[in-house]
Amino acid sequence: MIVAGHAGNIAPRRGNKYRAKKATVDGIGFDSIKESKRYLQLRLLERAGRIKDLELKPRYELEVSGVKIGRYTGDFRYLELQAHGTWILVVEDVKGYSRHARDYPLRMKLMKAIHGIEVRQT
Repeated sequence: MIVAGHAGNIAPRRGNKYRAKKATVDGIGFDSIKESKRYLQLRLLERAGRIKDLELKPRYELEVSGVKIGRYTGDFRYLELQAHGTWILVVEDVKGYSRHARDYPLRMKLMKAIHGIEVRQT
């Protein structure tokens, strides 16, 4: 596919800037092979009863004092069984190089401050 570049130059489309290759598992599209493999691991943990209520691409609004700052979309959300028999909420982000994205650290701080959630990075 050809897209217009800066100042009207024409350049071929490059694809994902982190060179992640998309994958499909169970008819679900994933942004990377790594993310699709993690999905399969989580499905096994769910079948074993170690996690439950697995969700894909949970969205959280990032709002401070009534002002929308942005949105965070995780890769997975689930409840994880702890050793003492209680369940904790886990929001998980499968990361490679995109962890170094400019706004990523800020979004993680906002998730903790606004929603009280520390995102688990795998």
